[in-house]
Parts: sequence; C-alpha cells; structure tokens
Amino acid sequence: MDFLSFLAFDDTGWGDEMLAGMFITLLVSVSAMAIGLVFSVFGTMAKLSHSVIIRSFGNTYTTVIRGIPELLVIYLFFFGFNNALMAAAKSLFDYHEYFEFPVFLTAAIAVGLVSGAYSTEVIRGSFLAVPKGQVEAAKSVGMSKFQIFHRVLIPQVLRYALPGLGNVWQLTLKDTALISVMAIAEIMRTAQIAAGNTKEPFVFYIFAALLYLTLTTVSSKALNSAESWANKGVRRA
Repeated sequence: MDFLSFLAFDDTGWGDEMLAGMFITLLVSVSAMAIGLVFSVFGTMAKLSHSVIIRSFGNTYTTVIRGIPELLVIYLFFFGFNNALMAAAKSLFDYHEYFEFPVFLTAAIAVGLVSGAYSTEVIRGSFLAVPKGQVEAAKSVGMSKFQIFHRVLIPQVLRYALPGLGNVWQLTLKDTALISVMAIAEIMRTAQIAAGNTKEPFVFYIFAALLYLTLTTVSSKALNSAESWANKGVRRA
C-alpha cells in the first residue's frame, strides 16, 4: 500500500478525516482568538487603570498565564473547570446533578485565555504608542471622550496592534495542537489516531505539518493584506 493511498478520500483512506480535523482546528482557533480578544480588552483596561488594585489584577493575569506552559493551562481547565462549575452550581443553586461543560468550549476558553494574555500586552503597547499630543489636540477642538476614543485612539491602536495580533493568531493556531489531550478531533488528534491504526506515523505527521503550514501561510497573506490596508495614507519615516 503506497503512501498516497493512506490519504485517499474514501473508506480506506484518512484524507477526509484529516481535512475535517483541519476544519476543527480552524474553528477552535477562531473561537479562541475571539475569546482572547475579549480577555485582552479587560486586561488592557486593567493594566492601564489608575487604580493600583485593578492594575495588579491585570499584571497578575498576564504574568501568570505567560509564565506557565500552555499545556498546563489546558490541563487545569480540562480537569478543573467542570469540577469548579459543579461546585458553584451546588453551593449557589443547590444543584446536585452531574453535568459536563462542552469540551469544545472548554478548549476554546483555555486557548483563548493564553492568547488573551499575549494580546493584552500587544494592545496595551499600541495604546501607549499613540502620541499624547493627538489626544490633546482632539480635546482642544472640542471632541468628547467618546469621539476621541472612537475617532483618534481606536484607528491608530488597531494599526499599531495588527502585526502583534497577527503573531498572536499564528501562536493560537499552533497552540490548538495541544488540545489533542482533550480528545478533540483536530489535526494532531486525527493524525495520532490515523498513525496508530495504520502504523504509518511519518505519513500522517508530515501531512499534519503540511496542513498547519497551509493554514499559517494563508493567514500570513491575509494579515499582510490587512496591514497594507490599515497603513494606507500613512507617511512612513
């Protein structure tokens, strides 16, 4: 049996299963990135806050999450999140029945928590990169705080943040390989199952690498196009 037959799109090959795993990988990545951006908005607000207590919460979040391995975060969520929810339901609502939080959502939150910590630093740095003189100029012409935020800060913060957020997206995309420990049939989990069934690990891990390279290459091109669009009309030094 030749190598290509293992990747056939029929009952004897694993090509369709691997592509399905690629779709799951992309779906988890998009969900995790969206969740991470929500975390990063609150994290950035906390780290830029004038309150020492609130700022300490933001610093603790980014320091802890970026300081421990991503796999450990996933393990903590996989084994502890459901138990924590059951304990909360028992104490708050006197609910004693067993329930299980959707594993897909658990994986998205776990990976999103990691991407959110890195996105927080990217967005915080982008806010600080906006010249203060522009904010003062906006105030001098009578703009409200909302107008300054909407018309002056957000467009420039997004432009500064795009390259960094692009890197976070690429990391998030590759971090989804770690959720294979949660038995989600993404690229790596499917490759492991196929390799175990066919005793051809080299074939499927090489194919998995090609699928990841496809996703990251397409993402890079899309991100480069987004950066070019965001920098239209910007005078370069």
